[in-house]
Amino acid sequence: MKVLVAEDNPLTLGGLTEVLRAEGYHVLQAVNGTAALELFDREAPDFVCLDIMMPGVNGYDVCRRMRAARPQTPIVFITAKSEEVDKVLGLELGADDFIVKPFGVKEVVARIRAVTRRCRQATDSPDPPPFQMGDLTIYPAELRARRGQDMIELSLRDVKLLELLHSHRGRVLDRNTLFNHCWGEDYFPNSRSLDQHISQLRKRIEVDPKSPAIIRTVHGAGYRFDG
Repeated sequence: MKVLVAEDNPLTLGGLTEVLRAEGYHVLQAVNGTAALELFDREAPDFVCLDIMMPGVNGYDVCRRMRAARPQTPIVFITAKSEEVDKVLGLELGADDFIVKPFGVKEVVARIRAVTRRCRQATDSPDPPPFQMGDLTIYPAELRARRGQDMIELSLRDVKLLELLHSHRGRVLDRNTLFNHCWGEDYFPNSRSLDQHISQLRKRIEVDPKSPAIIRTVHGAGYRFDG
């Protein structure tokens, strides 16, 4: 999924980009309202994270014009303007959510995942069906998994990785295959990103992360789901 982040503060822009890329999104960056509108028209992002106080065209006007062009695209305001009147105006213009700076990473991730679920529900294509990996049921459209009564939150990248392993059950998938599918072919794979990501995912989905039953390591080759 493509996310357009419009933010004139380079630190905030960089932080949001890092968080979203870690979740598995392709991020489009805009440093002002004019650039945001150009990217919106050209790239047709799945949703937008939009600052209010930007040079040139402010966030309110950007939101208004985006809504007129593609009313179905979710828009999340991320801004330092915290007065109630600002929130009301943003929501009246059609924003789907309103996050006030400073914000925590966990808050942003939770809200972005909620927007992603709404994006998937709003499409005309049918929801991808749930699938089973051992005693774990994965619900791709919800970005969640369930084991018994326990619900486990998943990122977009988590779901991509589990879908790929499930569809190739019994086969070893090498690092390049996993990187290309879950990170994108332009991602530089000479890092421990994959191992670190799988280690963190195992902590959430495995009954015993030290002896994984869902994502197995095949030393020197890659990873495998046996089914």
